[in-house]
Amino acid sequence: MTGDAGTAGIAEYLRQRRAEVDDALARVLPSPPHCPPPLSDAMRYSLTAGGKRLRPILCLASAEAVGGDRWHAMPAACAIELIHTYSLVHDDLPAMDNDTMRRGRPTLHVVAGEAMAILAGDGLLTEAFALMAREPHTTDGVLVARKLRAIEVVAAAAGAVGMVGGQAIDLGCVTPGPDGVLPPPLDGEGLRAMHAKKTGALIRAAAAAGAIMGGAGDDRLAAVDRAAADFGLAFQIVDDILDVQGESASLGKTAGKDAAAGKPTYPALYGIERSRAMADDCLQRAEAALEGAGLADSRLRGIGRWIVTRQN
Repeated sequence: MTGDAGTAGIAEYLRQRRAEVDDALARVLPSPPHCPPPLSDAMRYSLTAGGKRLRPILCLASAEAVGGDRWHAMPAACAIELIHTYSLVHDDLPAMDNDTMRRGRPTLHVVAGEAMAILAGDGLLTEAFALMAREPHTTDGVLVARKLRAIEVVAAAAGAVGMVGGQAIDLGCVTPGPDGVLPPPLDGEGLRAMHAKKTGALIRAAAAAGAIMGGAGDDRLAAVDRAAADFGLAFQIVDDILDVQGESASLGKTAGKDAAAGKPTYPALYGIERSRAMADDCLQRAEAALEGAGLADSRLRGIGRWIVTRQN
């Protein structure tokens, strides 16, 4: 691709890759008789509810950007969506965010009960790593080494030092201590650090896993990782803005819930206009990182611009 090919036709590119991911996801979950039908149904209910599929698409686009075969990255892409979906199922539980709508329909615990929702989330998480270990089937030592490295990156991002740790920080912001008093609100640096874990870690891992499976060298892998870190921050900032300005029907989830719960957000701390400017700054840094590695004309650039301009 040359010129502005990184942004031209991005809507069609996202549509095509989303369809590929959806087709692949339909094949990866265990089904009866190997998996109990209620559990299988619960896992599929959340996984097939739709969604942007940003993380798996970013994984595939990163593999393509570094000159690799995106189909080598498809198992990692699907695994990352399984992990993302599990995190939504658990975040929506009454013990966490207590949300009743996700991706435009009732949350899993509303339709299947809390216990089954917990089990479905557990199943999605563990199936993700079984999938990455199993596929792509190969005896090629180079590809096996890439798989192991990608598994390490994704596992770290999903765990206590990444997404789970970020959710723990988020929960702590609205949980009174033993004395019944809420902790001090996060400042700007604390908010950024929390979202670097809660939202940014898995987005970075998606891009890094794709680049790894695509055979990126260290320099290009580092550039993709830097760009994805800013993509993740921009995504969260825009999400916070949409939570204030969006409508539940278009967002597919309950609008205004963060503010109602007293959670720290970028608009609450900086205001809408400053938050938008911060998202634009993230995009500029990400594009500079890509350009420095000769990746400015990749689809990653268009994905970054979509992140900042999206309306849902």
